[in-house]
Amino acid sequence: MVTSWPTGAPGLDDSARRIAKRITDLSGGRLVINVHGAGEIVPAFGVFDAVSQGVAQIYHSVPAYWISKNKAIGLFGSFPFGLTMFEQLGWMYWGGGQELYDNIYDGFGLKGFLAGGTGPQWFGWFRNEIHTLDDLRGLRIRTTGFAGEMLRRVGVAVVTLPGGEVFQALQSGTIDAGEFVGPWNDFSFGFHQIAKNYYGPGPGEPSSTEEIVMNASAYNALPDDLKLIVKTVAMSAADETTMDYEINNAKTVRILKAEHGVNVRLVPQPIVEGLAVAANEMVEELLADPDPVVREVMGSYAKFRNLMAEYAPYAFAGEMNARTLPFAEG
Repeated sequence: MVTSWPTGAPGLDDSARRIAKRITDLSGGRLVINVHGAGEIVPAFGVFDAVSQGVAQIYHSVPAYWISKNKAIGLFGSFPFGLTMFEQLGWMYWGGGQELYDNIYDGFGLKGFLAGGTGPQWFGWFRNEIHTLDDLRGLRIRTTGFAGEMLRRVGVAVVTLPGGEVFQALQSGTIDAGEFVGPWNDFSFGFHQIAKNYYGPGPGEPSSTEEIVMNASAYNALPDDLKLIVKTVAMSAADETTMDYEINNAKTVRILKAEHGVNVRLVPQPIVEGLAVAANEMVEELLADPDPVVREVMGSYAKFRNLMAEYAPYAFAGEMNARTLPFAEG
């Protein structure tokens, strides 16, 4: 297994190694997976091609990195103002998403499964406070995928870097602001040492799912029981990894505020509203894309997103908004 993460990266590398060990254990050693971090065999952004070409048999990464292969792939990872992590899984399992995902990846000789996510990503680390879109225009900000395209539309100079290069870029001034994932990962990379204004949520990436993707020939050569183990481990990782992030992100925010003087702030509403306009422009363009695959995936995603958004005020969103008072802790 090749991954897009530095060895030891909290959550990301942990998830890859947990998945590899679980497949190895459940198969009784019939299918042994060895994990190699970014740069050990191929670069972070080289894992897709490496597995497609058979250099490695499986990778752990995120769909957001492969938009240059086909724009529709990004929708299986996250889309601005789109599905939450659990809604994303709902679309994949029961909304037709997996079939669309399979059709695209089959063209690259790949077979993939979503395998957890980071929860809502954060907007990023800024040296100075931001209040309106004017404060973003001209800044060089590290992000990826459709979130990057959304920011470009409001005047940001988007820079795409592997996670392991973001700290140095912030420190040297190559970028003015940036995000990698969220509090847990970002804290481990030390971004709080350089920028003290940390904004969330990141409307550009409300889910940011991870994936395990196998070379199709290697996958098809497996007996049915081993194929089922791979699929089932991916599904179990979807819950486990996502909860790992939710809990550790919450704990890390407390540490950032209490011990490191970080100003944890909500993204100002004028910025949210401006980004929403840009995101809706992107949806309209994808629905009119020359590629029928892109149109089909965007249409399926949009219908499922609108269904869940209509329901959310009476369910999870409503429950969260109702939690206005803290519980006593004894």
